[in-house]
Amino acid sequence: MRTSNVMIPDEVIVDKIYYIRGKKVMLDRDLADLYQVETKRLKEQVRRNIDRFPDDFMFELTKEELSEWRYNFGTSSSETMGLRVPPFAFTEHGVIMLASVLNSERAIQVNIRIVRIFIRMREIMETHNEILKKLDYLDKKDIEQDERIMLVFEYLKKLEAGKQQEFEQKNRKRIGFKTPGSS
Repeated sequence: MRTSNVMIPDEVIVDKIYYIRGKKVMLDRDLADLYQVETKRLKEQVRRNIDRFPDDFMFELTKEELSEWRYNFGTSSSETMGLRVPPFAFTEHGVIMLASVLNSERAIQVNIRIVRIFIRMREIMETHNEILKKLDYLDKKDIEQDERIMLVFEYLKKLEAGKQQEFEQKNRKRIGFKTPGSS
């Protein structure tokens, strides 16, 4: 029997996704909170099934990474309590694997939400990359157009200078010997 979808706002999940080692990850304590299990139990299940979690699915933060994470995200001392041991960080694939390890209806439902958010984030990033590529292309085209416009202006300046010189030459006051019949 399938229960209804778990109602967790997208913002709550998005706020728990961090960028560590160049990957989008979620920490064990945040996932345990979402699954409504103790972090200790989640880690036990992962350790029992460690073969299901290669390095590209899950890794443990180093002490330095944990310190940097605390610094970057400005966690308060109450939030860092219990974080004496560096947490596990799960990539999108690791989160998917967690559902099979925990095997609870809530874990499955929460994972579906998390995976959909990861997918949406990837789509947004791809869209942003496309937009950035188009902007770069337009910028290059704009530079080319600017160069062409400047070239046209240079030609116009030369043409105007030539006409100005011709006009001045034609209208200059004649000097030299004048005969009585010439004007």
